[in-house]
Amino acid sequence: MLDFLTKTFLLKFLKFGAVGFSGLLVDYGFTYIFKEIFKVQKYISNSIGFTLAATSNYVFNRIWTFKSTNPDIALEYGEFLVISLIGLGINNLILYLIVSRLKWNFYLAKLVAIGVVTVWNFLANFFITFNQGI
Repeated sequence: MLDFLTKTFLLKFLKFGAVGFSGLLVDYGFTYIFKEIFKVQKYISNSIGFTLAATSNYVFNRIWTFKSTNPDIALEYGEFLVISLIGLGINNLILYLIVSRLKWNFYLAKLVAIGVVTVWNFLANFFITFNQGI
């Protein structure tokens, strides 16, 4: 049942994590710029940062993590973005619950949300976008 849990799978997860870390810098950087400098509402700022990070993550994951040779880049990118948008919904829900209900710091809550969404994004992209699974 868990035949996909191989050394290759774990290596891809580590690469995905490294790419994700670069995306975290993009995400936090643009979220901060829009929220703190341009005074855009925090959830919209979060969405902008998240979307820009998802785009850079797609490029790096296509080239490095999954070494995709799929000629239909538009379809592949579309699948990646749909998965990322679902992740964005999960991200914003977690942010809302932790910030509004638990009264945590926005950026600490964002870190928790990113951790949860990373697992979602990896598994969905592994099995769907880059069709690496069984």
